Amino acid sequence: MPEGPNLAYPARSVDAPGTVADLLLARAEDDAPGLRFESGTWSWREVVAESRRRAGLLAALDMPAPGHVGVLLENVPEYLFWIGAAALAGRAVVGINPTRRGEALARDVRFTDCRALVTDEAGTALLDGLELGVDAGHRLVVGTEGYRRRLEDAPAGGAAGGDAGGGPARPADLLLLLFTSGTTGSPKAVRCTQGRLAAIAARAAEAYGFRRDDVCYCPMPLFHGNALMALWAPALATGATVALTRRFSASGFLLDVRRHRATRFTYVGKALAYVLATDEAPDDADNTLRVGFGTEASAPDRAEFERRFGCTLVEGYGSSEGGVSINVTPGTPPGSLGVSPDDACIVDPATDLECPRARFDEGGRLLNAGEAVGEIVNRSGGRGFEGYYKDDTAGAARVRDGWYWSGDLGYRDGEGYFYFAGRGGDRLRVDSENFAAAPIERIIERHADVAAAAVYPVPDPRSGDAVMAALELRPGKVLDPDAFGAFLAAQSDLGTKWAPRFLRVVAAMPVTATGKITKPGLVAEGWAGPDPVHWRPDPAGPYRPMTAADRAALRLEFERHGRLGLLRG
Repeated sequence: MPEGPNLAYPARSVDAPGTVADLLLARAEDDAPGLRFESGTWSWREVVAESRRRAGLLAALDMPAPGHVGVLLENVPEYLFWIGAAALAGRAVVGINPTRRGEALARDVRFTDCRALVTDEAGTALLDGLELGVDAGHRLVVGTEGYRRRLEDAPAGGAAGGDAGGGPARPADLLLLLFTSGTTGSPKAVRCTQGRLAAIAARAAEAYGFRRDDVCYCPMPLFHGNALMALWAPALATGATVALTRRFSASGFLLDVRRHRATRFTYVGKALAYVLATDEAPDDADNTLRVGFGTEASAPDRAEFERRFGCTLVEGYGSSEGGVSINVTPGTPPGSLGVSPDDACIVDPATDLECPRARFDEGGRLLNAGEAVGEIVNRSGGRGFEGYYKDDTAGAARVRDGWYWSGDLGYRDGEGYFYFAGRGGDRLRVDSENFAAAPIERIIERHADVAAAAVYPVPDPRSGDAVMAALELRPGKVLDPDAFGAFLAAQSDLGTKWAPRFLRVVAAMPVTATGKITKPGLVAEGWAGPDPVHWRPDPAGPYRPMTAADRAALRLEFERHGRLGLLRG
């Protein structure tokens, strides 16, 4: 599932800016507020000036092409200043995901040819001891005296240079590399050029009604397409104000909205559920919010959020790749992604034929999952997809025979409404983070009592996935759930979203004739299979045995959030 809108790659009108550098330079004399963070405010004039200073520092680093800039920061003004600097200097920013750890994190930096790295003291601690391929003199630590001096000493920058300063910025110049995840455990970096992001900015501003007097609150991380494509870029295009918070906080959400007098925000997945879990107050609707845009929230959560906070929510399905779009419209059934303006359909990858439409029983259970579930495909092609960085093979797999293959599974009802059913391949998505199973399996198999591990997604009752692991223990061993939880907590390279919520202990793994573990049966049974299951009712709490009462209660939660059809067991 996506992090933000798929606004395709719209044809540009003659008056539309061709690059993000153009959008920035159009704000160079604009004294309206452009950025708010904590107690500080920067006008758009000041935002552009700060971007120019950092563009000058980039020029002083004199990096050979491609010379990308890795940014490992929370949602702080420096992050946006460096995206602006890259746009003006003809460089590209790589958003480094801070939830990754160890060699996986180092690989992200090396693979994307980062020759400069902007971080802070917390990021420096994550990177300590890793082989990054970045010269010590090109590691810029925000907040230090050395960083301040280097900015002061940098030459004036911001002439909107193209490829490594070789002329005016061009629409085809690479600006962003946005990480996604594949089935092998190695993330793919989606290419986003200046022209594509500028076009998305114009399209999103018009489609979602951005106004110059908007204050756009950004609680989602800036390394996600959601924050950049659905909020920052259209705010830049219209001259609206961007309000940053360091990281998402459910308890701080309404406080931030009121502090900044925010009128719109973006979200992903269960962010709404976390906000709704805070104590309700009689004056919650006493706020300035008009609209929120996001993905993957359940229909009950959306309805409750609108009631409680007096804010209209707009849902959409898309991806950083930009290949297919599905949008909620009036009359969309609960739990549905909506309808597609593209020539999208559900295709059986084995036959390239469109799947039969889904049928449901009176309780909403999908009756013909075996034939109705297939891959979400755009038969009009992937106009907005600009490829993966240094991975032409993966790009060719995404666009085949003129069709864009999303890699996501879904089904479609008789009225044409789409429903999400998971991912093709061995991938998971938890709290808006995509990742593969293999790295988690390798970590679990370090445990002395584990002979084999299979990690796979099971549906979360609100949105996205929960992580489940099947464990085959060594002979004579018994699972100690408390000790296993402590073991996971001690693994420094276990991503923050990777710890399994469900543990199934199997006598023997299901295997193919060649001895390879096969997961479809495990996935289909989920936590309703015959083997003992331990789980964390609170994802951050201890494991305990899952009882029949637990299963019944969880099933009711799926029903309440309109996702009962995803359960097969």
